[in-house]
Amino acid sequence: MCPIIISSTELCLVFADVFSTTGFISSDLGAHATNEPTSRSKTEYLMIPKIMLLIDFCIKFRIMNKLLDASWKNQLKDELLKPYFKSLEEFLTDEYDRFPEAIFPNKMEIFRAFSSCPFDDVKVVVLGQDPYPTKGHAHGLSFSVDAAVRPLPRSLRNIYKEMETDLGIIPRDHGDLSHWGEQGVLLLNAILTVCEGIPESHANVGWETFTDAVISKLNASKSELVFVLWGNKAQQKAASVDRSRHMVLTSAHPSPLSAYRGFFGSRPFSKINDYLNSKNRKPIRW
Repeated sequence: MCPIIISSTELCLVFADVFSTTGFISSDLGAHATNEPTSRSKTEYLMIPKIMLLIDFCIKFRIMNKLLDASWKNQLKDELLKPYFKSLEEFLTDEYDRFPEAIFPNKMEIFRAFSSCPFDDVKVVVLGQDPYPTKGHAHGLSFSVDAAVRPLPRSLRNIYKEMETDLGIIPRDHGDLSHWGEQGVLLLNAILTVCEGIPESHANVGWETFTDAVISKLNASKSELVFVLWGNKAQQKAASVDRSRHMVLTSAHPSPLSAYRGFFGSRPFSKINDYLNSKNRKPIRW
C-alpha cells in the first residue's frame, strides 16, 4: 500500500493527537529513564499507526532537498523553504510512490545536473525542456541518455551531427554527456521529472519556478557564462539573462522538426570554446 501524504496542517494535528493521549509519551519516557516497566491502554496502542504515519512523513518530506548537491543547496537555500517547493516535494513523493516504475528519471538522479556540475564550476548552461519520457532514457541531464541506450534520441543524434561538422571530431559511440558536466557544463532541463510516455506531464507543479531561480542565481552571481538556448521555449525562459555579462547563444532546437531551420550550421561548440579561450578559461573537451 502506498504511504499517505499529509499536509503540514494535518501533520500538526497528528502531533497534537499524539501528545494529548494521556501517558503515552510521558510514561514511556519515564520508563526509559528509570528502567521501570510501563503498561499501555487500548487508546495508547491505537496511537501507534498515527506515530508510524508521522515517522513516514518526516522521512519522505524534504527528500528532494536532501538530494540536492550541497553547493547548490547553499545558493538556493531560501528557495527550498518556499511553499511552492514544499508542495513540489509532496507531489513528487506521491508520484514516485504510486508509479515507481513510470516516473523519470530515477529519484536519485533528479538533481544529477547539479551534482555533476557544482555551482562554482559552472561555465556553460545548456537549457533543455523536460526529461525524455521513454523508459530507460532520462538520467537527470538535459539531452543526455544512459550509455546503454540504443538507438540515440533523434535530437541527440542531431547534436552529434552538428558537433562533427563544427569541430571535425567523431562523437562518442554513446549518448551519455556526463563528461560535459564534469567540465562545467550544466545540462539543465526546465522541468526535472516526467511521467512515462507523457511529455511535459510534470509541467506547472513547481519545477519551472525552481529552475527560473537557478537561472536567476547564475545570472546575478556569476559572470562570463555561456547560455546555450536551443528553441523558443529555452529562449523565452532565459530572456532575462544579462547579455552584457554573459554570452548567449540561440538557435533552432535540434529536434528533427526544427534542426534544419537554424540549428545545423550554428556551430555552437566552437563558439563556446572561442569565448572561453578569450576569457582565459579552459575550453570544453566535447
